[in-house]
Amino acid sequence: MTKKELDVLIGMNIKREREKVGLTQERFSEMIGCGPKNLSAVERGVVGISLSTLRRICRTLSISSDQILFGETEKGDAQALASRLENLSPRQLELVSEAIYKLMEAFMLSGA
Repeated sequence: MTKKELDVLIGMNIKREREKVGLTQERFSEMIGCGPKNLSAVERGVVGISLSTLRRICRTLSISSDQILFGETEKGDAQALASRLENLSPRQLELVSEAIYKLMEAFMLSGA
């Protein structure tokens, strides 16, 4: 695989993961500390990314670098969610757990 092909693949994977969590390029670029034009160029594979940028992207999206470098895995939805949860800080995990328990309680009360 050429460097250009790799840049395109990585860019597509970043875009896919960004869109999965519903972030615009503008908002995501703010979160990772790069300009929207630069992020657009990365997602189109026009430019590559540094390791420090890859690290910020993975931390922001709570994903493994494997998802960016190698694409989607064979994991099911529950496993993919579990992988994201594993990358959260203890406080973030606590907040997500509280939200999930509240949702489960609401489901039980509504009979859904």
